[in-house]
Amino acid sequence: MRAEERGEIWKGLGVLEDWLSGGIRRERQVPDFSSVPQAMDLESVEEGLAAIAREVESCRACRLCEKRKRAVPGQGPARPLAMVVGEGPGAEEDESGLPFVGPAGQLLDKMLSSIGLDRGSNCFIANAVKCRPPQNRDPATDEREACLPYLRRQIALLRPRAILCAGRVAAQSLLGGAEGVGKLRGTWRSFEGTPLLVTYHPSALLRDESYKRPAWEDLKMFRERLAASG
Repeated sequence: MRAEERGEIWKGLGVLEDWLSGGIRRERQVPDFSSVPQAMDLESVEEGLAAIAREVESCRACRLCEKRKRAVPGQGPARPLAMVVGEGPGAEEDESGLPFVGPAGQLLDKMLSSIGLDRGSNCFIANAVKCRPPQNRDPATDEREACLPYLRRQIALLRPRAILCAGRVAAQSLLGGAEGVGKLRGTWRSFEGTPLLVTYHPSALLRDESYKRPAWEDLKMFRERLAASG
């Protein structure tokens, strides 16, 4: 709905209110509806996501493009409840073009299922970088910065109720700084107005089972926030 149409509705509601109150006409200042964010229709969001995916697949903005087999834009519905941001594609993701499809991805799916989330219906999954770093090394700062505009545009289109950052690299990409997961988790933060919670990457849980309990506490916090925002 255009700002002009919102303004006319506002005026009409004012006239109706005055009539119901005895017919005394009162002057009202019409709000600036041009500053109200416009909700995009589903088709527009899907088209926007597809356009970003095409840009990612042809991107040459950093050296990660040189050895990739396939870029990994992200996966999930266009109107998700939540968004998960990981670190970067691994070997399986580089082959398939889909995020979190290896052992860590299988664990992530179980973790999300435990709080009612699923990449097929209500959760979008992406990474801090869209191409696989060689030997699965951490993506460098300039590589993360090259990919951040894509991720930022995806978040703006998807408008999730909350973001779950899986791992240190994802957290530092969206929040800045150099703190690790141990210091960042357990407290709600924000990325450009969207609530954000940091937790351990599923691969860390596969390496060290002692992370499973704190990760479960994080998931419960995330579930409670989604429930409260509904």
